[in-house]
This record gives sequence, C-alpha cells and structure tokens, in this order.
Amino acid sequence: MKRGRGIGGALATGLVLIALAAGYRALRQRADTAPAASPAAAVPAAEQAHPSLIYGRISTLDGAAYEGRLRWGGGEEAFWGDYFNGAKRENLWAAHVPPERLPKERRPIEIFGVEIAGRERPLDLGRLFMARFGDIARIEASGRDVRVTLKSGTVFDLDRFSASDFDDGVRVWDRTRGVARLDSLRIHVIELLPAARSGAIPGRLHGTVRTRQGVDFTGFLQWDREKCLGSDELTGLSAGHERSIRFDAIRSIARRSPGSSLVTLVDGRDVELSGARAVGQGNRGVYVDDPRYGRVLVSWDGFDRVDFSPGGSGPAYEDFPPGGPLTGSVTTRDGRRLAGRLVYDLDESEFTETLDAPSGGVDYTIPFGLISSIVLQVPEARGAGVARVTLHSGEELQFECAGDLGRGNAGILIFTGSRQRPEYVPWTGVEQVALDRPPAMYPPLR
Repeated sequence: MKRGRGIGGALATGLVLIALAAGYRALRQRADTAPAASPAAAVPAAEQAHPSLIYGRISTLDGAAYEGRLRWGGGEEAFWGDYFNGAKRENLWAAHVPPERLPKERRPIEIFGVEIAGRERPLDLGRLFMARFGDIARIEASGRDVRVTLKSGTVFDLDRFSASDFDDGVRVWDRTRGVARLDSLRIHVIELLPAARSGAIPGRLHGTVRTRQGVDFTGFLQWDREKCLGSDELTGLSAGHERSIRFDAIRSIARRSPGSSLVTLVDGRDVELSGARAVGQGNRGVYVDDPRYGRVLVSWDGFDRVDFSPGGSGPAYEDFPPGGPLTGSVTTRDGRRLAGRLVYDLDESEFTETLDAPSGGVDYTIPFGLISSIVLQVPEARGAGVARVTLHSGEELQFECAGDLGRGNAGILIFTGSRQRPEYVPWTGVEQVALDRPPAMYPPLR
C-alpha cells in the first residue's frame, strides 16, 4: 500500500523539518571529516559480480568512483528483483483534477469511544515510491532530494528523509578498491548497469512458503524481509544459548509457536530457536518473488512453514524491459467506457508499477503488466467485501477492499485520444478496469 505518512499539522511539520535539517547538517559535517568508505578488503571470488546481482557505478561527492556488485544497507537488497523504496515529494497528477472534485475522507469525532460527530477533510494524496532495481537506470542525490530515473526515462523526485532506502547506505565490491561501505552522505550518483563479468552463481534463497490457510507460494525468498543468501545467518536461542545457522545449512523452517521456530537442518537434525526477532513474533514477514504474481509478503501471523529448494540465480538487469505507459479502459457506474492512457489512484502510470492489496494475511505486490482486469463491488460494499483481479495468465484472485483497492484510492485519470485534459473518475464511480497487455513481459527464472 503506497500511502503517505502525514505528520498532522503545519507546526509539527515545521519542527520536524527543522530538526531533520539540523541533523542533516550535523551528519554532513561529520561526513566531511570521515573517510569516504570503510577500509577496502579484497573481493573474494565467491562474492564477485554475477548478472543476477545488483551492479553499478557510484560517484561520490568528493570525486571518487566505485564500480561493482552492490548491496543496500547492512545486508538487505541484493538482487535486481528487490525493491527500492521512497516517498514522492509531491503528487503532480492531482493538478489534473478540479479542486472541488478531489476526494475527501470522513474522520469521526469520538468521546469515550462513542462517535458524536464527523468531519470531512481532503484525502491524503502523498504517495510512496516502489520500483524494482531492474527497472531503474539512475539514482541521484542532491541535498534532501533523491531523483530516480527509470529505464523508461520517467523521473521521480523523492523526499530523502521520508521512508527512503537511499539513506541505508551501500556496500560495493569494487574490483580494484576492494569491498567498501559507502555512507549515503558521500554518494552523489548511482548508475545501475549490467554486470561486466560473471562471478560464481550466488547461493540465493529459494523455496515454497505455505500459509496457515494452506496457500503455497514458490520463488526466491527474503526471510524477515532481509535475509536472501545462503551465506546469511538465522540467529536465535537454543537451549538457552545463542546460536547462528547459515541458511544454506537449513532444509526447512516451521512456525512452532508465536515466539519460536523449528529449524530442520540439511543433515536431518531439528533445532528449536526462540528469543530473537527473526524466529518469532517480531519477524517482519517473508517476501516471495512468485513469478505468477510479482512479489508477496507472508506475515508471521500467516506463516506456517518454508521448504527450501534450488532455484538458480534469477533474472539479470537486461531481463527487465523498460516500462511504458499504463493503458486500458475504465467502465464507470453510470455505464460509460473510457479508454486510453491511465493513471491509477492518481499515482501509478506505468505497467511496471504495482497494485498492492491484501488477501488472507498475504500482501500482494503485483505489477500492473500482469493484470488483465479489476472488477469492483458496488460502492456501499467497499471496505467490507472483496474485489476480483484477473491476471493475463487467466488466474482470478479475490482481494479485500483495502490498500490500492480500498477507500483511500484517489480515483483514475484517463487520457482519451489526443486530448490533453484527462477524464477523472473518482474511485466510487469505478466499476471495472481493463488493462492492455504490455509489449514485453517479465523476467524469466534462470
């Protein structure tokens, strides 16, 4: 669900921005006296670039250049199918809607839990940004702004201090400089590129996740939204002692209780782990890059078990075709059919962008290029019922009317024919959305 994070008042916003600016100046001052990167270390052959790993060239503010395999944060996004996240600085699509037609939301006024009145206010049109690294050409930082350019040429300006992955920092495996950790304050431009050489095939986590409702998802995995390599470790307490186990030594993980997991090793031994976030209630969920749907997030409450299996290395940078405009038609409640270029939720305008919605304890992130149609219930039932999403594969999915299918949806713009002014249909006026199949589909498994 790509929604903004309203702070709640101009004064609070001003104080927060002042504090952020002061913190940013302090960090810049500290960065100016710090080394550009941590001490370089030789790049082991097993950790050199492979086409499935994120690769690029980084230019720093002090004129240094690094090129090689990249991994975000302390050990997070590593592959082209992983997502770069941020918050869009402003919603430019809202300017196409007359102010009096912009959607509003009702906020109840309660006393001791009893609603005594309600008030309407403009719907928050702030939107988060999500794009797979394989869809991105360039990331450039300037002060509090981060500019992301997609392969399609579309540019997004992000607020660096709002939900931005950019400030997690980047580790780079440079062939001549060695392994370096670059603080985001040193980074000026990141150009994403195909890997120039092929190192060892990475031991990428792959398997089948089963939910507590008996639904299976198969694909590449990120345990706890982070661990994605066989060399990553799962840590917890076993018999009162801390224990760390490499994922490539694990055959399966099953939820034992809300706070513990039963880990079955490749050699057949069972180990119960508890007392740590990643093996219990604090687990942030398991990402599965299931090629049928794009990406799903199985929450810890919805998780039953995962069985690991070989899956190859995954798509390379060249396997992600450039995106393009989202096109199709909208059928309205009053029987009109409007066809042309679409902007969904006053936000998504390319077929590489995603529909985000929950179903059965699983959050789906489906690129619009995989979707054939969206059929909605009557307005009175929305927020309590379901919506039907049909994929180009022919599979039908039932979703809760939440996320991008919920009442927070700001409506759809339709640029019909050669008209420069689009038609606007509020979300309550939408009955069905039919989407054209894009000219190029999505990366194959390798």
